[in-house]
Amino acid sequence: MDTKTIIEAIGYVGSALVLVSFLMASVVKLRIVNSVGSVIFTIYAFIIHSYPTAIMNLCLVMINIYYLVKLSNTNVEYDFVKLNKEDSLLKYIVDCYKDDIMKCFPGINMDFSEANVGYAVCHKGTPTGILLGSLNDGLLEIMLDYSTPEYRDFSIGKYLMSKLPEEGVKSLVYRGSDVNHKAYLSKLGFVQKGGYYEKVL
Repeated sequence: MDTKTIIEAIGYVGSALVLVSFLMASVVKLRIVNSVGSVIFTIYAFIIHSYPTAIMNLCLVMINIYYLVKLSNTNVEYDFVKLNKEDSLLKYIVDCYKDDIMKCFPGINMDFSEANVGYAVCHKGTPTGILLGSLNDGLLEIMLDYSTPEYRDFSIGKYLMSKLPEEGVKSLVYRGSDVNHKAYLSKLGFVQKGGYYEKVL
């Protein structure tokens, strides 16, 4: 592979990352991937002596870093809303995000009629997450623990865990698919025990 091909490859990689970043629902991920792409494209621009392009991409990197720092220093304020399986808010959230829920939890049973507790997390009136399950003697069997794509950064899970003891929850068990949730479960302190996960509050 000659030098010219390598230089062009660098440009294509940078461009691809910048484009891919705009497909991401999470603002944090978007800015991180966009920054990486912009750095690579800046290097490419300097190599080919396209200084206006390099300066523009450097500015993009600085803007992204500014907003990432701002986001990391901002504590999102959530509201905790109790639900039951007949609540219209619950039905709305499940119906609205049904496709994404099924994608996040392969093989999930969307019949939540056996749930006897439900909690929604909202931000400025907008539903951002939902927890459904069966609570008996302090043990909560999780049927659904879902966060909307824009708020999929562990903060909702941590918020829920801080509120559940007030609802009489002493421990949680999750028996569903962990294909997309190993990092989440680990981050929140769930321990894998054979075919299920458990967390003691």
